[in-house]
Amino acid sequence: MTLRAGRPSLFSALSVRGLQLLRHLPQFARLYWRLLRDARVSIWPKALLVVGVLYVISPLDLIPDFILGIGEVDDLVVLIVLARVFIYLCPPEVVREHVGRLDDESRAVT
Repeated sequence: MTLRAGRPSLFSALSVRGLQLLRHLPQFARLYWRLLRDARVSIWPKALLVVGVLYVISPLDLIPDFILGIGEVDDLVVLIVLARVFIYLCPPEVVREHVGRLDDESRAVT
């Protein structure tokens, strides 16, 4: 594979994206916590997210964890997919409200 001048490689693009995710991880955790506690969000999305977290911490896996690297990756994929589905199933106006409040709080701190 040749690299073209002016275009970032796939690896550098993924590493930048990963760093952005890590930087925003505390805000994502706060958002999920607020949505879990919000009465306007149905029980089904909340149950789905709880099932995902329980799957990750449970000893039962689709792919055993002793298979180096791959076992942990399936846990991560399940958690990411269920977290995205959770946000998708939450009422959009409620998600926007909580994101706005988190943005306001982060601006007030800095």
